Amino acid sequence: MIRPATEQDTDALMALWLTSTTQAHPFIAPAYWQESAFLVRNTYLPSALTWLEEQDGRIVGFISVLEQAFIGALFVDEAFFGTGAGYRLMQQAKALYPRLWLEVYRRNHRAMAFYLRQGFSIQETEFNEETGHHTVVMMWEAEPAR
Repeated sequence: MIRPATEQDTDALMALWLTSTTQAHPFIAPAYWQESAFLVRNTYLPSALTWLEEQDGRIVGFISVLEQAFIGALFVDEAFFGTGAGYRLMQQAKALYPRLWLEVYRRNHRAMAFYLRQGFSIQETEFNEETGHHTVVMMWEAEPAR
């Protein structure tokens, strides 16, 4: 079941975020993500619209959309990869926004492939000074109604 996240979900979202982002980015030191946790908890999550997928009372994934329809986070518990949770969360965002943006690390091949399957296209590549790795800016746009 997909539902809007509440403030009471923050601890579970943060735990999922830290585990998932560390697993998804083995080329970046875990300390970088640990140091980013305060900013994610206190700035990004409160300013984003966040939906989560829950199964049997357990949060298995979430998507957060920031200003300008920018997807700041899409994470799924590794135990639920391949179950459609990421797809369903993305469909939730697509239903609400005619255009979505995101930034993903180029070396995060699994995420890159997922976003391409979801109809996102590469707009530009940037270099992240903090991590020393390239990111890719991607965009999805709904097809015009006929």
